Amino acid sequence: MGSWTTKQNKRFEEALALYDRDTPDRWHNIARSVGGKSAEEVRRHYKLLLKDIMQIENDQVPLPKYKPAQTNVRAYANEQRLLKNLKLQ
Repeated sequence: MGSWTTKQNKRFEEALALYDRDTPDRWHNIARSVGGKSAEEVRRHYKLLLKDIMQIENDQVPLPKYKPAQTNVRAYANEQRLLKNLKLQ
């Protein structure tokens, strides 16, 4: 399986925003976007992401302390699209 690079994680997040749960061959499309990962590896990575989100939402994991960042309109729009398309099962 191997570890995920920062670049692969970023591509994974972007692909999740592009291919919602109703997309045919979703995991294959996301794997192709990520590069170097199989559809099964991508699906497992998604399940881990959901588990992390649930733990955070249930206050089982403290939120990280982020440094103040400059406002980036494009990054904000991408994150909003990601959140819109990320549907918990």
